[in-house]
Order: sequence, then C-alpha cells, then structure tokens
Amino acid sequence: PDLMLVGEAPGRHEEQVDIPFSGASGQELMGFIESIGYSRSTVYITSVVRKRPYSIKRVRDKKTGEIVEKYPNRTPTKKEVLAFAPLFDWELATVQPRIIVPLGNTALQRLLGNKANIGELHGQLLHEPIQQANEQHDGYQLTTEKYWIMPMYHPAAVLYARRLEPTIKADWQRLGQQIKEIK
Repeated sequence: PDLMLVGEAPGRHEEQVDIPFSGASGQELMGFIESIGYSRSTVYITSVVRKRPYSIKRVRDKKTGEIVEKYPNRTPTKKEVLAFAPLFDWELATVQPRIIVPLGNTALQRLLGNKANIGELHGQLLHEPIQQANEQHDGYQLTTEKYWIMPMYHPAAVLYARRLEPTIKADWQRLGQQIKEIK
C-alpha cells in the first residue's frame, strides 16, 4: 500500500471487534482517508502497541451510589511501546509502504524519538531514518535506510478540539498531493 497509518494502541471498541480505528476516531479517520481518494481497504492500518492499555479506576456510580471499577484507556508507556517494537519493525519491513503516517505523538515518537512533537511536525513530509528495536530489545537504534514520514494529528484530536479540524483537513490534502509526487 501507499500508506501505512500508525496509531497508538487499540481502544476499548477496537479491542472488542479486533478492527483498528473502528470507533469514533476511526470514523473521522475514514473521512480523512476518503478525502484523498483512499479507503480502509487500500491503506494499511496498525499501531505501535497491540494490546489495549487501560487503567483501573474506582468511581461512584451516579445512579446507584455504589463504588464500581472502570477501565478507561490510557496512553501506553515507553516500556509498552518498546515491548511491541520488534513486531512493529517486522510489520514495517513486510508492508514496505511508500509513506508512513504516524497518527499522534506516541506513534511519532516511536519512529523519530522522544523529542519529536506532533504539534511541530504535523503535515510535513520528512525523509529520514527511523528508530528500530536494537538487538537486545532494550532500546532503539536508527535505521540506515531513510523513510518517507508524514506525521498527522490523531483523528481523536478533532473530537476533543474542533478548532483543529481545518488544520487536520489541510494536512490530509497535503498528504494526498505528496503521494502523487513520490509515486
């Protein structure tokens, strides 16, 4: 595929149905993909962590007043991202996309390191080495090969900050143009 879209980790809905980006943010993402002439079946979608990270919260049920446990999603830890690094590296080598599209900071930092920031790099086409798991699987090393990367805001950003919508739409249109130039 031309595009490999890389998310953070499965959420509650994705864990239940085993389909990446199938919840509310997935609906946003499908709209962005379709706006540049692609569909779910013509792109490759994965994430840097493959098991849903969640926390355990004890809260009072508003209806019953009872204390109940809830399991909300959380951002994966650096250790969790590293644990799945060999699988992600294998996947990338197998898929060989034209452009890697990290969606949000977690995916971006897995590729480019902890200093990479989606707010600074979104919508920019980069051509550089990426991090891959080292032989000991206790850290990363840079690849000798350069990859085309276009960082994008995570589609959930639109759900939480509607003011980002015009920026995100413009970034996707830029990606659509860049794909044509790289082919």
